[in-house]
Amino acid sequence: MNRTLLGALGALLFVSVGLFWLQGRAQVEEGLPPPELEDSLAEEQESDADADADALPTADVTGLKGPSPPEATELTREQRRFGRYDRDRDGRITRNEMLSTRTNAFRKLDKDGNNLLTFEEWAAGTADKFRKADANDDLELSPKEFLTTRPKKAKKPACRC
Repeated sequence: MNRTLLGALGALLFVSVGLFWLQGRAQVEEGLPPPELEDSLAEEQESDADADADALPTADVTGLKGPSPPEATELTREQRRFGRYDRDRDGRITRNEMLSTRTNAFRKLDKDGNNLLTFEEWAAGTADKFRKADANDDLELSPKEFLTTRPKKAKKPACRC
């Protein structure tokens, strides 16, 4: 019963769309050709066009003043940060707007792309770091091997410019 009713409604929808489409088609009308210009008028317009092509347009702007350009307001650090999260610019940050900044990081961790983060996927970076540090493959880190996992120090600038 439901399938029959839905099928009938779908057919009726297709027929109505077809009728609107047929009635709304624009038909091209053949217009009259442009009126013939007299030879003297055509020659006069050509000579004016040649003279105007070489001259620059001029305008008398003495005494006129245009509107002043809008001034940029300096936003505070918090206002800029709020603006980065408020994607739809409605003055409120929704949960989805707040979490949208983390989607790229989540996609990098989700190796199989199923939108489920397993412990193995979450810990993959740490496991890779352990595997690289374990030089003798005994699944244990000696103090010397563990030393290779320390964070690298940031380079100090050569000068204080």
